[in-house]
Amino acid sequence: MRVAIFHNAVSAHDSAADQDVLVQAAAVADALSELGHCWTRVACTLDLAAAKAQLAAARPDVVFNLVESLGGSDWLAGAAAALLDAMDLPYTGSSTEALMLTNHKLLAKQWLCQAGLPTPAWEAVESPRTPPAKVGYCRDQEAGRVGKTVYVVKAVWEHASFELDEHSLVRPADEMELRRILKETSRRVGRPCFAERYVEGREFNLSLLAGPSGPETLPPAEIDFSAFPPDKPRIVGRKAKWEETSFDFHNTPRRFDFPPTDQPLLDRLQAMARDVWLAFGLGGYVRVDFRVDAKGQPWILEINANPCLSPDAGFAAALQRASIPFHEAVARILADALP
Repeated sequence: MRVAIFHNAVSAHDSAADQDVLVQAAAVADALSELGHCWTRVACTLDLAAAKAQLAAARPDVVFNLVESLGGSDWLAGAAAALLDAMDLPYTGSSTEALMLTNHKLLAKQWLCQAGLPTPAWEAVESPRTPPAKVGYCRDQEAGRVGKTVYVVKAVWEHASFELDEHSLVRPADEMELRRILKETSRRVGRPCFAERYVEGREFNLSLLAGPSGPETLPPAEIDFSAFPPDKPRIVGRKAKWEETSFDFHNTPRRFDFPPTDQPLLDRLQAMARDVWLAFGLGGYVRVDFRVDAKGQPWILEINANPCLSPDAGFAAALQRASIPFHEAVARILADALP
C-alpha cells in the first residue's frame, strides 16, 4: 500500500515543539516499512496548492496525517485535513470537523456540556472570535464568583501548553480585572484567550486507539507532581514539555501504577474518554486530559485529536504499557482510515 506521510513543514529556526513533528514522521515511516508499505513524505505549508500537487504526484492509497499546525498556528491544522477531504483522499486520525471542534477550546467545552460531560467553568471576553456564551458552568458545582476563583488563562485555539506557565494562574479581584487580564494576555501571545477554573488535584492522560470493535482505552497515566514545592502550581506547561534544562521538565513524570483503591476512578476516566470519542466523532488515536479534584470528581480539560506520536511521548508510553508494538498501533490507525 502507498502511504503519504503528511506533516507540517518545519525549519531549523522553528521551536522544539514544531520540530517534533519530524520525529513523529520518522517513527511512522519506520513502522510503515516494518509493515511492508511504501511511503513518501509530503511537507505542508500554507501554500495548499503546492501540497495538493505533491499529493497528487504521490498517488497515495491513504494519507497518514501528522499536520499539527500551519503558519505557526494549531488552528490552521484543520485546513490540511480539509484539503485531503477536497481531494477525496482517505486519511488517518480524526475528521476535519472533529479537528476544528477540538482545537477550539471554547467550542469543545460547549460541546462537552451538550453531551453531559463535565468540564471546568470558564469565562471569556465576548468578541466575534468567541462563541456567544461568555460564561459556562457545565454542571460545575465548584464554580464561584470572580474574586473567589483561581483561573488558568489559556489560548482558545492552540495546544494545551502554549504559553502556559505558573503566571497563567490568576485570581482577579473582579470582573473588570479578569477582562483586563484576558485582553492583555491575548495581545501578548497574539491569540484570543479565555479563563478556565483551576482544578486543584490530580492530572490524568487517557489515550485511545481505534480497534476493530471501536476505540480501545489504553492504560491511564497520571502526572506525578510530588517533587513540586507546596507553593508551585501543579500544571504541565511549556517548560515541562519542551525546556529540557528546566525543573518542570524533569519533575513531571507519568506513572501507570495505582493502588487497588484507585480502580473505580480509573474505570470512570476510561468510560468518560470513550464517551468523548463518541461525542466528537473522533478517529484513529486520541488523548483526553483530566483533572480530578479532592472530591474525586473528574473534569475534562483537553481533547487532543492528533496527539504526539514521538517515541518519548505519552501516547507511545501508553502503548508500551498496553504491550502494543508501535507498528501494530500504526496498522490499526491505518485500518481505521480506510473504508
